[in-house]
Amino acid sequence: MVDTDKLGAHEIAAWLRRHPRFLQQFPDLALTLVVPREQGSAASLASYQLEVLRDKNRELSRRLQDLFANAQTNERLAVRTHQLTLSLLRQENAADTVRAMVASLAEDFNGDLVRIVLLQPLDGLEHNEWLQVIAADDARLQPFRDCLASGEPLCGRLQPEKHSVLFAERAEEIQSTALLPLPGVGLIAVGSRDANRFFPGMGTLFLRMMAESFKLALARYGR
Repeated sequence: MVDTDKLGAHEIAAWLRRHPRFLQQFPDLALTLVVPREQGSAASLASYQLEVLRDKNRELSRRLQDLFANAQTNERLAVRTHQLTLSLLRQENAADTVRAMVASLAEDFNGDLVRIVLLQPLDGLEHNEWLQVIAADDARLQPFRDCLASGEPLCGRLQPEKHSVLFAERAEEIQSTALLPLPGVGLIAVGSRDANRFFPGMGTLFLRMMAESFKLALARYGR
């Protein structure tokens, strides 16, 4: 026989967890139990359970709204990435392919400043503010060695030495950057004046897809 005088709160709680239907056998007990609220007076168990369910429902609704918003954002990005790929494939030479890439990043992806660094010059690509040609062994590319080797996009606030190479005298305007390294080709940088636009840890799937499309489009012309 159990000595109820020695039962503590933890033992009772553990027993109730093992017998979740206990209160169905004693509905009058369920009505008389009092559960404290974080704010305000005590509530009955039924009222407390109802509040918990409502809180869970609100949390689930919020998560569904977030998922729906993310799905819409991803759908828009997928459409724009597809349109970018088609635009690159329509170009008839390497120079026009580069121009199409810059135009799309500036217009369709709302880049405040777009910069491209090529490791080799391209015929027909005149001087532009957004273009630099820097040889692969140039010391200015030393800060980019690792990312050029890995090909992995970088997002966030870049180091000052990278900013100065990419954006020169306008580097102070840029608060966050998406950097797309293209091994053997160069770099693409999309700068934003919004510090929260690009951040470490954000998804880079679409950035990788855009970089791959651009690189393959240039490869058609031996670049």
